[in-house]
Formats: sequence, C-alpha cells, structure tokens
Amino acid sequence: MVANLRTLGPVMLVGAGKMGMALARGWLDAGLPGSSLVLVDPAPSDAAKDLAADYELTIHAEAVGLEPNVLVLAVKPQIIGDVMEGLKQAVGPQTLVLSIAAGISIATLSAGLETERVVRTMPNTPAQIGKGVTGAVAGPDVGTDDRAAVDALLSAAGQVAWFDAEGDLDAVTAVSGSGPAYVFNLVEALAAAGVKQGLPEHVAMQLARQTVIGAAALMEADPAPAGVLRQNVTSPNGTTAAALNVLMADDGLTPLMERAVDAARKRSEELGRG
Repeated sequence: MVANLRTLGPVMLVGAGKMGMALARGWLDAGLPGSSLVLVDPAPSDAAKDLAADYELTIHAEAVGLEPNVLVLAVKPQIIGDVMEGLKQAVGPQTLVLSIAAGISIATLSAGLETERVVRTMPNTPAQIGKGVTGAVAGPDVGTDDRAAVDALLSAAGQVAWFDAEGDLDAVTAVSGSGPAYVFNLVEALAAAGVKQGLPEHVAMQLARQTVIGAAALMEADPAPAGVLRQNVTSPNGTTAAALNVLMADDGLTPLMERAVDAARKRSEELGRG
C-alpha cells in the first residue's frame, strides 16, 4: 500500500532546520499541498522563511490549536523534552508521530507525547538532496496505514529501510547515519595519497572527489553488487589489483571499517542511555 501525499495532511513539521526543510521541500515537490503542511518553529531560519514564501506557508511559533494527522519531530535531541511538553495538546487520536530526533527512544517519545503511535527514524545527510537512506522502527500502535504514510513522507528524501528491533537503529546510525563522513574522509585520504605521489593539492582533491562522485553514480546506475563492480574495473596483475591487494589484506580496509563502525555503534548506545 502506498499513501498519497495529496491526502495525507495536515502534516505538522516541528523544527525548521536543514533536515526539516529538506524534508518539507521534498514533500511539497512530491505532491503534498502547501495547505496541508504546518511549520512550527519559534526561531525559523532564513531558509525556512524562504520556503514559506515560495509555497505561501505560515510558520507558527507554537502548536496552539492545531491537531495534525502526522506530527514530524525534527528538533535537536537536547531540547526534545521541552518541545514535547508544548506539543501534547496537538496530539490527538488521529495523530501519527514521526521522529527524526537522534537517540530519542520510542519509550521517551511515547511518554512525552502520551501516544503509542510513534515511529522513530534515523536519516542521513544525503536526505537533504533526496539521496538519503532512513532506518525506521515502529511503536506498538503503528498500523499498516501508518507505515504507508511514513514511507510516503520519507521516500521524498531517499530510500527507507524498516527494522523490527529498536536497537538496530544503533547499527543503522553507525553504518548509514555516520557513513557519509566516512566517505568524505576517504576522499581526503585519497587526495592526500595523491599529494604524496607528487600531484598538486588542488588537482589531487579534484581527482579524488570526482572519482568518488562518479563511482557512486555508476553504482546507482548499475544494480550489480559492489563486489562485481569492483571486479569489473580490476584487471589481473594490473595497477588496481596491486592497490586492492593492500586494501583487501587481513589488516586492510575491512577490519579498519569494522572497528570504526563498532566505535560508532557503541557511542550511539551510550548517547541513547543519556
């Protein structure tokens, strides 16, 4: 079942930061009527004001007198308690709560908003350009229609992956949530290696950056597994094979990435415990 954004509203977005604005623009571009979107932010950014002007939206300082069908929480986790206190009166029996606040458990959200119809998610920053992937876990009272609504909203930012166990979001955070930074660091490392081989710094960065951009685009265009794509560009006993012998050694990239992801997961668990 696929929910229709045109009939989904009203959708209330609380928090008009970069991710919130990226989601809102994606919804509007995908068919959510401007009249069905309510923005709530006591201190909206210039980007939020520009979006409101583009689509003739009103930005509310607080959620007074509003009862949405979907309440999307896109605020910093440090202020979630105070925000939820001000939103209780906006949550009715028809309201589905969708949170993208990092590290805030379903139990905390349910207690704070007095509802079990809660979906907790973990998006990543490429969602800001519609190329993200978001992990989602449903609370006990979330039904099939609710999941379809979440899919419709989050698909505007990229792909959606559902998980049964809330603890899996710590692994999601470690792989895809933090993953873009790993790729950016790979670009930095590849460029630094190019400089060490005698390339000018700006040229090395251009080569490294575009190589990763192009490889990602190629992977998006070709459904073959990453291992097959790697093999396709690796000639026996060639230069790529020589480099991969280093990267795929027992002490190469895979164990290094395993340690990095494990560290990120442990930190996610720590933050979740407060």
